[in-house]
Amino acid sequence: MFRISKEFHFSASHQLAHLPDDHQCARLHGHNYIVVVELSAAELNSDGFVRDYHELKPLKTYIDDVFDHRHLNDVMDVASTAENMSKHFYDWCKARWPEVTAVKVSETPKTWAEYRP
Repeated sequence: MFRISKEFHFSASHQLAHLPDDHQCARLHGHNYIVVVELSAAELNSDGFVRDYHELKPLKTYIDDVFDHRHLNDVMDVASTAENMSKHFYDWCKARWPEVTAVKVSETPKTWAEYRP
């Protein structure tokens, strides 16, 4: 199995409701997010790729247009947790590239969530 990944960055704020007042995520705050999309294939295409990295540029455009320097509570239909974001980006990518096998979203260098069906 061949596997490739590409990393995308954006900055955004969010606030999670229904948490205790002393929980840091209950307060308005921001993160420098990293989104990593993973694609896999048993065979390479005729160019020797799982998928050409250049073909993933629409994800960068989508992230820049919808998420970068935004308040995630305004753009997400569900709680703006890393878990929900990883599923959201997975679904967006899978609809375009069938080779997508996972998406990871990091809020900090030490914390991340991954959606892998």
